[in-house]
Amino acid sequence: MDVSANPSASQNSPTRQAWFLTGSQGMYGEETLRQVAEQSRTLVRALETSGLPVGIVWKPVLTDAVAIKRVMLEANSDDSCVGVIAWMHTFSPAKMWIGGLDALAKPLLHLHTQANMALPWSTIDMDFMNLNQAAHGDREFGYIQTRLGVARKTVAGHVEDPTVAARLAAWARAANAHAEARCLKVARFGDNMRDVAVTEGDKVEAQRRFGVSVNTHGVNDLVAVVDGVEDSRVTAQVKEYEDAYAVAEELRSGGERHDSLRYHARIELGLRDFLGEGGFGAFTTNFEDLGGLRQLPGLAVQRLMADGYGFGGEGDWKTAVLLRMLKTAGAGLPGGTSFMEDYTYHLEPGRELVLGAHMLEICPSIAAARPACEIHPLSIGGREDPVRLVFDAAPGPGFVVGLADLGDRFRLVANEVDVVTPPEPLPRLPVARAVWRPRPDLRTSAESWLAAGGPHHTVYSSAVRLETLIDLADMLGVELVVIDDATDAARFRNELRWNQAYHRLAQGF
Repeated sequence: MDVSANPSASQNSPTRQAWFLTGSQGMYGEETLRQVAEQSRTLVRALETSGLPVGIVWKPVLTDAVAIKRVMLEANSDDSCVGVIAWMHTFSPAKMWIGGLDALAKPLLHLHTQANMALPWSTIDMDFMNLNQAAHGDREFGYIQTRLGVARKTVAGHVEDPTVAARLAAWARAANAHAEARCLKVARFGDNMRDVAVTEGDKVEAQRRFGVSVNTHGVNDLVAVVDGVEDSRVTAQVKEYEDAYAVAEELRSGGERHDSLRYHARIELGLRDFLGEGGFGAFTTNFEDLGGLRQLPGLAVQRLMADGYGFGGEGDWKTAVLLRMLKTAGAGLPGGTSFMEDYTYHLEPGRELVLGAHMLEICPSIAAARPACEIHPLSIGGREDPVRLVFDAAPGPGFVVGLADLGDRFRLVANEVDVVTPPEPLPRLPVARAVWRPRPDLRTSAESWLAAGGPHHTVYSSAVRLETLIDLADMLGVELVVIDDATDAARFRNELRWNQAYHRLAQGF
Protein backbone atom coordinates (compact mmCIF):
# COMPACT_ATOMS: atom_id res chain seq x y z
CA MET A 1 0.00 0.00 0.00
CA ASP A 2 1.19 3.52 -0.81
CA VAL A 3 1.93 5.20 2.54
CA SER A 4 0.44 8.43 1.24
CA ALA A 5 -2.90 6.63 1.07
CA ASN A 6 -2.71 5.57 4.73
CA PRO A 7 -4.78 8.08 6.71
CA SER A 8 -3.01 7.41 9.99
CA ALA A 9 0.34 8.11 8.35
CA SER A 10 -0.71 11.30 6.59
CA GLN A 11 -2.50 12.75 9.61
CA ASN A 12 0.64 12.56 11.71
CA SER A 13 3.15 13.20 8.95
CA PRO A 14 6.38 14.71 10.35
CA THR A 15 6.95 16.38 6.98
CA ARG A 16 4.06 18.83 7.41
CA GLN A 17 5.45 22.27 8.14
CA ALA A 18 4.50 25.88 8.70
CA TRP A 19 7.02 28.42 7.45
CA PHE A 20 7.97 31.27 9.78
CA LEU A 21 8.45 34.56 7.93
CA THR A 22 9.95 37.63 9.58
CA GLY A 23 9.55 41.07 8.06
CA SER A 24 12.01 43.97 8.35
CA GLN A 25 13.79 46.34 5.95
CA GLY A 26 17.30 47.19 4.85
CA MET A 27 17.46 50.69 6.34
CA TYR A 28 18.20 49.32 9.82
CA GLY A 29 21.64 48.06 8.77
CA GLU A 30 23.34 44.67 8.97
CA GLU A 31 23.87 44.65 12.74
CA THR A 32 20.19 45.26 13.46
CA LEU A 33 19.13 42.68 10.88
CA ARG A 34 21.41 40.12 12.54
CA GLN A 35 19.64 40.82 15.83
CA VAL A 36 16.26 40.52 14.10
CA ALA A 37 17.27 37.15 12.64
CA GLU A 38 18.54 35.82 15.97
CA GLN A 39 15.46 36.93 17.86
CA SER A 40 13.12 35.42 15.27
CA ARG A 41 15.07 32.15 15.52
CA THR A 42 14.55 32.28 19.29
CA LEU A 43 10.80 32.59 18.76
CA VAL A 44 10.86 29.63 16.39
CA ARG A 45 12.74 27.53 18.95
CA ALA A 46 10.03 28.39 21.50
CA LEU A 47 7.33 27.36 19.02
CA GLU A 48 9.13 24.09 18.31
CA THR A 49 8.76 23.10 21.98
CA SER A 50 5.15 24.29 22.37
CA GLY A 51 3.49 21.11 21.09
CA LEU A 52 2.36 22.33 17.67
CA PRO A 53 1.14 19.54 15.33
CA VAL A 54 3.46 20.74 12.53
CA GLY A 55 7.14 21.47 12.21
CA ILE A 56 8.17 25.14 12.18
CA VAL A 57 10.65 26.12 9.48
CA TRP A 58 12.51 29.40 9.94
CA LYS A 59 13.11 31.42 6.78
CA PRO A 60 15.64 34.25 6.38
CA VAL A 61 14.47 37.73 7.28
CA LEU A 62 12.54 39.38 4.43
CA THR A 63 13.48 42.94 3.50
CA ASP A 64 12.29 43.49 -0.09
CA ALA A 65 9.37 42.73 -2.38
CA VAL A 66 11.24 40.30 -4.63
CA ALA A 67 12.29 38.05 -1.74
CA ILE A 68 8.80 38.19 -0.23
CA LYS A 69 7.07 37.12 -3.44
CA ARG A 70 9.66 34.42 -4.07
CA VAL A 71 9.16 32.80 -0.65
CA MET A 72 5.36 32.89 -1.05
CA LEU A 73 5.60 31.14 -4.42
CA GLU A 74 7.97 28.58 -2.92
CA ALA A 75 5.47 27.95 -0.10
CA ASN A 76 2.72 27.40 -2.66
CA SER A 77 4.74 24.81 -4.55
CA ASP A 78 6.08 22.92 -1.51
CA ASP A 79 3.65 20.11 -0.64
CA SER A 80 5.09 19.84 2.87
CA CYS A 81 4.19 23.46 3.68
CA VAL A 82 0.64 23.72 5.04
CA GLY A 83 0.76 27.46 5.75
CA VAL A 84 2.88 30.44 6.71
CA ILE A 85 3.24 32.38 9.95
CA ALA A 86 4.26 36.01 9.48
CA TRP A 87 5.68 38.45 12.05
CA MET A 88 6.89 41.98 11.47
CA HIS A 89 9.72 42.19 13.99
CA THR A 90 10.56 45.81 13.22
CA PHE A 91 8.84 47.98 10.64
CA SER A 92 8.40 46.30 7.25
CA PRO A 93 6.78 48.75 4.79
CA ALA A 94 3.62 47.01 3.65
CA LYS A 95 3.81 47.87 -0.05
CA MET A 96 6.66 45.37 -0.20
CA TRP A 97 4.17 42.64 0.78
CA ILE A 98 1.49 43.30 -1.87
CA GLY A 99 2.88 40.98 -4.55
CA GLY A 100 3.67 38.22 -2.08
CA LEU A 101 0.30 38.32 -0.35
CA ASP A 102 -1.46 38.37 -3.71
CA ALA A 103 0.51 35.28 -4.74
CA LEU A 104 0.07 33.29 -1.52
CA ALA A 105 -2.32 30.35 -1.86
CA LYS A 106 -1.61 28.71 1.51
CA PRO A 107 -3.24 29.58 4.87
CA LEU A 108 -1.75 32.60 6.64
CA LEU A 109 -1.40 33.31 10.35
CA HIS A 110 -0.36 36.79 11.43
CA LEU A 111 1.52 36.44 14.72
CA HIS A 112 1.44 39.76 16.55
CA THR A 113 4.18 39.25 19.10
CA GLN A 114 7.59 40.53 20.12
CA ALA A 115 10.87 38.99 21.20
CA ASN A 116 10.61 40.04 24.84
CA MET A 117 7.69 39.26 27.11
CA ALA A 118 8.40 42.08 29.60
CA LEU A 119 9.88 45.51 28.96
CA PRO A 120 13.24 46.24 30.61
CA TRP A 121 11.90 49.40 32.20
CA SER A 122 15.12 50.60 33.85
CA THR A 123 17.33 50.16 30.76
CA ILE A 124 15.03 50.76 27.83
CA ASP A 125 16.45 53.26 25.30
CA MET A 126 15.86 54.27 21.70
CA ASP A 127 18.04 51.48 20.35
CA PHE A 128 15.73 49.00 22.08
CA MET A 129 12.69 50.86 20.79
CA ASN A 130 13.92 50.84 17.19
CA LEU A 131 14.67 47.13 17.31
CA ASN A 132 11.53 45.96 19.11
CA GLN A 133 8.68 47.74 17.35
CA ALA A 134 6.41 44.90 16.25
CA ALA A 135 3.56 46.90 17.81
CA HIS A 136 4.30 49.37 15.02
CA GLY A 137 5.25 47.04 12.17
CA ASP A 138 2.40 44.57 12.63
CA ARG A 139 -0.15 47.35 12.33
CA GLU A 140 1.31 48.23 8.96
CA PHE A 141 1.11 44.57 8.00
CA GLY A 142 -2.45 44.25 9.30
CA TYR A 143 -3.51 47.22 7.18
CA ILE A 144 -2.23 45.77 3.92
CA GLN A 145 -3.84 42.39 4.62
CA THR A 146 -7.18 44.12 5.16
CA ARG A 147 -6.67 46.37 2.16
CA LEU A 148 -6.06 43.33 -0.05
CA GLY A 149 -8.84 41.27 1.53
CA VAL A 150 -6.43 38.55 2.62
CA ALA A 151 -8.00 35.73 4.64
CA ARG A 152 -5.91 35.10 7.73
CA LYS A 153 -5.95 34.40 11.44
CA THR A 154 -4.42 36.99 13.79
CA VAL A 155 -3.00 35.90 17.14
CA ALA A 156 -1.66 38.49 19.60
CA GLY A 157 0.57 37.74 22.58
CA HIS A 158 3.94 36.27 23.49
CA VAL A 159 4.78 32.80 22.18
CA GLU A 160 5.48 31.54 25.72
CA ASP A 161 1.89 32.30 26.72
CA PRO A 162 0.02 28.93 26.72
CA THR A 163 -3.07 30.63 25.29
CA VAL A 164 -1.06 31.84 22.29
CA ALA A 165 0.42 28.38 21.78
CA ALA A 166 -3.06 26.81 21.94
CA ARG A 167 -4.43 29.21 19.35
CA LEU A 168 -1.46 28.57 17.07
CA ALA A 169 -2.03 24.83 17.47
CA ALA A 170 -5.71 25.24 16.56
CA TRP A 171 -4.70 27.05 13.37
CA ALA A 172 -2.02 24.48 12.54
CA ARG A 173 -4.53 21.64 12.90
CA ALA A 174 -6.90 23.46 10.57
CA ALA A 175 -4.03 24.00 8.13
CA ASN A 176 -3.30 20.26 8.22
CA ALA A 177 -6.97 19.53 7.46
CA HIS A 178 -6.94 22.11 4.65
CA ALA A 179 -3.85 20.50 3.14
CA GLU A 180 -5.47 17.07 3.42
CA ALA A 181 -8.56 18.23 1.53
CA ARG A 182 -6.43 19.61 -1.30
CA CYS A 183 -5.24 16.09 -2.17
CA LEU A 184 -8.15 13.98 -0.90
CA LYS A 185 -9.75 11.29 -3.07
CA VAL A 186 -13.17 9.91 -2.13
CA ALA A 187 -14.50 6.58 -3.40
CA ARG A 188 -18.28 6.37 -3.63
CA PHE A 189 -19.44 2.76 -3.72
CA GLY A 190 -22.75 3.24 -5.48
CA ASP A 191 -24.76 6.44 -5.63
CA ASN A 192 -26.77 8.47 -3.13
CA MET A 193 -29.79 7.05 -1.35
CA ARG A 194 -32.66 7.53 -3.79
CA ASP A 195 -34.79 10.70 -3.54
CA VAL A 196 -32.69 12.17 -0.70
CA ALA A 197 -31.81 15.85 -1.21
CA VAL A 198 -29.24 16.91 1.35
CA THR A 199 -26.68 14.22 0.54
CA GLU A 200 -26.55 15.43 -3.07
CA GLY A 201 -24.21 18.24 -4.05
CA ASP A 202 -21.96 19.80 -6.64
CA LYS A 203 -18.82 17.66 -6.82
CA VAL A 204 -17.17 19.98 -9.33
CA GLU A 205 -17.62 22.98 -7.04
CA ALA A 206 -16.38 20.87 -4.12
CA GLN A 207 -13.19 20.14 -6.02
CA ARG A 208 -12.77 23.82 -6.83
CA ARG A 209 -13.45 24.92 -3.26
CA PHE A 210 -11.85 22.13 -1.22
CA GLY A 211 -9.57 20.36 -3.69
CA VAL A 212 -11.24 17.00 -3.10
CA SER A 213 -11.86 14.56 -5.96
CA VAL A 214 -15.10 12.57 -5.58
CA ASN A 215 -15.81 9.69 -7.96
CA THR A 216 -18.16 6.70 -8.05
CA HIS A 217 -16.98 3.10 -8.29
CA GLY A 218 -19.18 0.13 -8.94
CA VAL A 219 -19.94 -1.85 -5.81
CA ASN A 220 -19.09 -5.09 -7.56
CA ASP A 221 -15.61 -3.74 -8.30
CA LEU A 222 -15.20 -3.79 -4.52
CA VAL A 223 -16.89 -7.18 -4.26
CA ALA A 224 -14.29 -8.69 -6.60
CA VAL A 225 -11.53 -7.49 -4.26
CA VAL A 226 -13.42 -8.71 -1.18
CA ASP A 227 -13.98 -12.16 -2.66
CA GLY A 228 -10.29 -12.43 -3.58
CA VAL A 229 -8.93 -11.89 -0.04
CA GLU A 230 -6.82 -14.86 1.11
CA ASP A 231 -8.21 -17.05 3.90
CA SER A 232 -5.02 -16.70 5.92
CA ARG A 233 -5.49 -12.94 6.10
CA VAL A 234 -9.11 -13.41 7.15
CA THR A 235 -8.02 -15.71 9.99
CA ALA A 236 -5.48 -13.17 11.22
CA GLN A 237 -8.06 -10.39 11.03
CA VAL A 238 -10.57 -12.40 13.08
CA LYS A 239 -7.89 -12.96 15.73
CA GLU A 240 -7.42 -9.18 15.87
CA TYR A 241 -11.15 -8.73 16.48
CA GLU A 242 -11.13 -11.28 19.27
CA ASP A 243 -8.19 -9.55 20.96
CA ALA A 244 -9.57 -6.02 20.61
CA TYR A 245 -13.27 -6.38 21.42
CA ALA A 246 -15.73 -8.27 23.60
CA VAL A 247 -16.75 -10.58 20.76
CA ALA A 248 -20.07 -12.37 21.21
CA GLU A 249 -19.72 -16.12 21.75
CA GLU A 250 -21.76 -16.91 18.64
CA LEU A 251 -19.18 -15.01 16.53
CA ARG A 252 -16.08 -16.57 18.08
CA SER A 253 -14.23 -19.53 16.61
CA GLY A 254 -16.54 -22.51 16.87
CA GLY A 255 -19.62 -20.31 17.32
CA GLU A 256 -22.67 -20.79 15.13
CA ARG A 257 -22.28 -17.34 13.53
CA HIS A 258 -18.49 -17.41 13.17
CA ASP A 259 -18.73 -17.44 9.38
CA SER A 260 -20.44 -14.03 9.53
CA LEU A 261 -17.47 -12.59 11.41
CA ARG A 262 -15.06 -14.11 8.90
CA TYR A 263 -17.03 -12.62 6.03
CA HIS A 264 -16.97 -9.21 7.66
CA ALA A 265 -13.21 -9.54 8.11
CA ARG A 266 -13.07 -10.21 4.38
CA ILE A 267 -15.08 -7.01 3.74
CA GLU A 268 -12.68 -4.97 5.87
CA LEU A 269 -9.58 -6.36 4.21
CA GLY A 270 -11.09 -5.84 0.76
CA LEU A 271 -12.01 -2.26 1.59
CA ARG A 272 -8.52 -1.58 2.89
CA ASP A 273 -6.96 -3.04 -0.24
CA PHE A 274 -9.26 -1.11 -2.59
CA LEU A 275 -8.85 2.22 -0.77
CA GLY A 276 -5.13 1.83 -0.29
CA GLU A 277 -4.37 0.88 -3.87
CA GLY A 278 -6.49 3.78 -5.15
CA GLY A 279 -5.02 6.35 -2.75
CA PHE A 280 -8.43 7.10 -1.22
CA GLY A 281 -8.74 8.81 2.16
CA ALA A 282 -12.54 8.66 2.38
CA PHE A 283 -15.42 6.59 1.05
CA THR A 284 -19.18 6.13 1.11
CA THR A 285 -21.52 3.15 1.03
CA ASN A 286 -25.26 2.85 0.43
CA PHE A 287 -27.54 0.13 1.82
CA GLU A 288 -29.66 0.46 -1.36
CA ASP A 289 -26.69 -0.51 -3.54
CA LEU A 290 -24.73 -3.42 -2.09
CA GLY A 291 -24.19 -5.44 -5.27
CA GLY A 292 -22.76 -8.82 -4.35
CA LEU A 293 -21.91 -7.91 -0.73
CA ARG A 294 -23.58 -10.32 1.67
CA GLN A 295 -23.60 -7.81 4.56
CA LEU A 296 -23.86 -4.08 4.91
CA PRO A 297 -20.37 -3.02 6.04
CA GLY A 298 -20.62 -2.13 9.73
CA LEU A 299 -17.63 -3.28 11.75
CA ALA A 300 -15.36 -2.69 8.75
CA VAL A 301 -16.50 0.92 8.36
CA GLN A 302 -16.19 1.54 12.09
CA ARG A 303 -12.60 0.31 12.15
CA LEU A 304 -11.62 2.24 9.04
CA MET A 305 -12.95 5.42 10.61
CA ALA A 306 -10.94 4.66 13.75
CA ASP A 307 -7.85 4.57 11.53
CA GLY A 308 -8.62 8.01 10.12
CA TYR A 309 -10.67 7.37 6.99
CA GLY A 310 -13.56 9.68 6.20
CA PHE A 311 -16.94 8.03 5.75
CA GLY A 312 -20.50 8.95 4.84
CA GLY A 313 -23.53 6.68 4.78
CA GLU A 314 -26.02 6.50 1.93
CA GLY A 315 -23.57 8.00 -0.55
CA ASP A 316 -23.03 11.15 1.53
CA TRP A 317 -19.66 12.22 0.17
CA LYS A 318 -19.78 15.69 1.76
CA THR A 319 -19.85 14.20 5.25
CA ALA A 320 -17.10 11.76 4.27
CA VAL A 321 -14.94 14.72 3.23
CA LEU A 322 -15.74 16.64 6.41
CA LEU A 323 -14.99 13.64 8.61
CA ARG A 324 -11.64 13.11 6.90
CA MET A 325 -10.70 16.74 7.42
CA LEU A 326 -11.64 16.68 11.11
CA LYS A 327 -9.92 13.33 11.63
CA THR A 328 -6.79 14.98 10.28
CA ALA A 329 -7.26 18.06 12.45
CA GLY A 330 -7.76 15.95 15.60
CA ALA A 331 -4.92 13.48 15.05
CA GLY A 332 -3.14 12.73 18.32
CA LEU A 333 -5.64 14.56 20.53
CA PRO A 334 -7.62 12.90 23.32
CA GLY A 335 -11.23 12.14 22.45
CA GLY A 336 -12.56 11.02 19.11
CA THR A 337 -14.33 12.01 15.91
CA SER A 338 -17.10 10.09 14.18
CA PHE A 339 -19.79 9.99 11.55
CA MET A 340 -23.06 10.78 13.33
CA GLU A 341 -26.77 11.40 12.88
CA ASP A 342 -29.43 12.97 15.11
CA TYR A 343 -31.73 9.94 15.22
CA THR A 344 -34.46 10.56 17.79
CA TYR A 345 -35.32 12.84 20.73
CA HIS A 346 -36.16 12.58 24.41
CA LEU A 347 -38.62 15.47 24.76
CA GLU A 348 -39.40 15.38 28.48
CA PRO A 349 -39.60 19.10 29.43
CA GLY A 350 -36.44 20.26 31.15
CA ARG A 351 -34.60 17.00 30.40
CA GLU A 352 -34.50 17.05 26.60
CA LEU A 353 -31.83 14.90 24.94
CA VAL A 354 -30.78 13.76 21.49
CA LEU A 355 -30.07 10.10 20.79
CA GLY A 356 -27.48 10.04 18.04
CA ALA A 357 -26.64 6.90 16.09
CA HIS A 358 -26.64 5.43 12.60
CA MET A 359 -27.51 2.01 11.31
CA LEU A 360 -24.08 0.61 12.19
CA GLU A 361 -21.42 3.17 11.36
CA ILE A 362 -20.27 5.06 14.46
CA CYS A 363 -16.53 5.29 15.08
CA PRO A 364 -15.16 3.54 18.20
CA SER A 365 -12.77 6.44 18.79
CA ILE A 366 -15.62 8.03 20.79
CA ALA A 367 -16.43 4.90 22.85
CA ALA A 368 -16.62 5.16 26.64
CA ALA A 369 -15.44 1.57 27.16
CA ARG A 370 -14.29 -1.50 25.26
CA PRO A 371 -16.83 -2.07 22.47
CA ALA A 372 -18.77 -5.28 22.11
CA CYS A 373 -18.67 -7.03 18.72
CA GLU A 374 -22.12 -8.43 17.98
CA ILE A 375 -24.40 -9.58 15.17
CA HIS A 376 -28.09 -8.66 14.90
CA PRO A 377 -30.74 -8.35 12.19
CA LEU A 378 -31.04 -5.11 10.22
CA SER A 379 -34.49 -4.39 8.85
CA ILE A 380 -33.24 -2.57 5.77
CA GLY A 381 -30.80 -3.49 3.02
CA GLY A 382 -32.09 -7.00 2.29
CA ARG A 383 -28.85 -8.75 3.19
CA GLU A 384 -27.50 -11.08 5.87
CA ASP A 385 -27.36 -9.88 9.48
CA PRO A 386 -24.40 -7.53 9.72
CA VAL A 387 -21.63 -7.54 12.33
CA ARG A 388 -21.09 -4.31 14.24
CA LEU A 389 -19.46 -2.75 17.32
CA VAL A 390 -21.88 -1.74 20.08
CA PHE A 391 -21.00 0.93 22.67
CA ASP A 392 -22.01 4.19 24.32
CA ALA A 393 -20.06 7.36 23.57
CA ALA A 394 -17.86 8.78 26.31
CA PRO A 395 -19.49 11.67 28.20
CA GLY A 396 -18.07 15.16 27.75
CA PRO A 397 -18.23 18.32 25.64
CA GLY A 398 -17.93 18.37 21.89
CA PHE A 399 -19.73 19.54 18.79
CA VAL A 400 -21.65 18.18 15.84
CA VAL A 401 -21.16 19.80 12.45
CA GLY A 402 -22.74 19.24 9.05
CA LEU A 403 -21.85 20.42 5.55
CA ALA A 404 -24.68 21.50 3.24
CA ASP A 405 -24.63 22.58 -0.41
CA LEU A 406 -26.95 25.60 -0.70
CA GLY A 407 -26.55 25.91 -4.45
CA ASP A 408 -24.61 29.16 -4.47
CA ARG A 409 -22.23 28.16 -1.65
CA PHE A 410 -21.41 25.54 0.95
CA ARG A 411 -22.46 26.09 4.57
CA LEU A 412 -21.11 24.46 7.71
CA VAL A 413 -23.59 24.29 10.59
CA ALA A 414 -22.14 23.46 14.02
CA ASN A 415 -23.76 22.90 17.40
CA GLU A 416 -21.89 22.62 20.67
CA VAL A 417 -23.17 19.65 22.69
CA ASP A 418 -22.55 17.80 25.94
CA VAL A 419 -22.56 14.02 25.62
CA VAL A 420 -24.06 12.30 28.67
CA THR A 421 -24.44 8.75 29.91
CA PRO A 422 -27.80 7.39 28.70
CA PRO A 423 -30.40 7.90 31.46
CA GLU A 424 -31.29 4.22 31.22
CA PRO A 425 -29.72 1.12 29.65
CA LEU A 426 -30.50 0.41 25.98
CA PRO A 427 -30.54 -3.41 25.91
CA ARG A 428 -32.65 -3.64 22.75
CA LEU A 429 -30.71 -1.09 20.70
CA PRO A 430 -27.62 -3.04 19.57
CA VAL A 431 -25.81 -0.21 17.78
CA ALA A 432 -23.15 2.30 18.73
CA ARG A 433 -24.76 5.53 20.00
CA ALA A 434 -24.22 8.87 21.65
CA VAL A 435 -26.70 10.71 23.87
CA TRP A 436 -26.22 14.45 24.17
CA ARG A 437 -27.72 17.65 25.43
CA PRO A 438 -27.44 20.30 22.71
CA ARG A 439 -26.57 23.87 23.64
CA PRO A 440 -28.26 26.11 24.56
CA ASP A 441 -31.27 23.75 24.67
CA LEU A 442 -32.93 21.30 22.33
CA ARG A 443 -35.66 23.64 21.10
CA THR A 444 -33.30 26.49 20.21
CA SER A 445 -30.75 24.09 18.77
CA ALA A 446 -33.23 22.22 16.58
CA GLU A 447 -35.06 25.32 15.34
CA SER A 448 -31.78 27.04 14.50
CA TRP A 449 -30.35 23.95 12.78
CA LEU A 450 -33.48 23.58 10.66
CA ALA A 451 -33.48 27.28 9.78
CA ALA A 452 -29.87 26.95 8.61
CA GLY A 453 -30.67 23.97 6.40
CA GLY A 454 -28.19 21.82 8.27
CA PRO A 455 -28.00 18.18 7.10
CA HIS A 456 -29.10 15.12 9.06
CA HIS A 457 -25.68 13.50 8.70
CA THR A 458 -23.00 15.17 10.79
CA VAL A 459 -19.54 14.72 12.22
CA TYR A 460 -19.29 14.57 16.01
CA SER A 461 -15.98 15.43 17.64
CA SER A 462 -14.83 15.50 21.23
CA ALA A 463 -11.21 15.92 20.09
CA VAL A 464 -11.20 18.95 17.78
CA ARG A 465 -11.65 22.41 19.28
CA LEU A 466 -14.33 24.67 17.84
CA GLU A 467 -11.61 27.26 17.17
CA THR A 468 -9.99 24.84 14.73
CA LEU A 469 -13.30 24.43 12.91
CA ILE A 470 -13.63 28.22 12.67
CA ASP A 471 -10.08 28.49 11.32
CA LEU A 472 -10.73 25.71 8.79
CA ALA A 473 -13.89 27.40 7.52
CA ASP A 474 -11.92 30.61 6.98
CA MET A 475 -9.19 28.75 5.09
CA LEU A 476 -11.73 27.01 2.86
CA GLY A 477 -13.73 30.18 2.28
CA VAL A 478 -16.86 28.41 3.52
CA GLU A 479 -19.68 29.91 5.58
CA LEU A 480 -19.88 28.65 9.17
CA VAL A 481 -22.75 29.25 11.59
CA VAL A 482 -22.44 28.11 15.21
CA ILE A 483 -25.20 27.22 17.66
CA ASP A 484 -23.90 27.51 21.22
CA ASP A 485 -24.76 28.71 24.73
CA ALA A 486 -25.31 32.25 23.49
CA THR A 487 -27.62 31.41 20.58
CA ASP A 488 -30.99 33.11 20.38
CA ALA A 489 -33.21 31.64 17.66
CA ALA A 490 -34.50 34.99 16.38
CA ARG A 491 -31.04 36.55 16.23
CA PHE A 492 -29.72 33.38 14.60
CA ARG A 493 -32.28 33.67 11.79
CA ASN A 494 -31.17 37.26 11.25
CA GLU A 495 -27.55 36.09 11.09
CA LEU A 496 -28.53 33.67 8.34
CA ARG A 497 -30.16 36.51 6.38
CA TRP A 498 -27.09 38.72 6.79
CA ASN A 499 -24.82 35.86 5.73
CA GLN A 500 -26.89 35.24 2.64
CA ALA A 501 -26.69 38.88 1.63
CA TYR A 502 -22.95 39.00 2.27
CA HIS A 503 -22.10 35.83 0.33
CA ARG A 504 -24.21 36.78 -2.65
CA LEU A 505 -22.71 40.25 -2.79
CA ALA A 506 -19.20 38.84 -2.36
CA GLN A 507 -19.72 36.52 -5.34
CA GLY A 508 -21.09 39.27 -7.57
CA PHE A 509 -24.11 39.08 -9.82
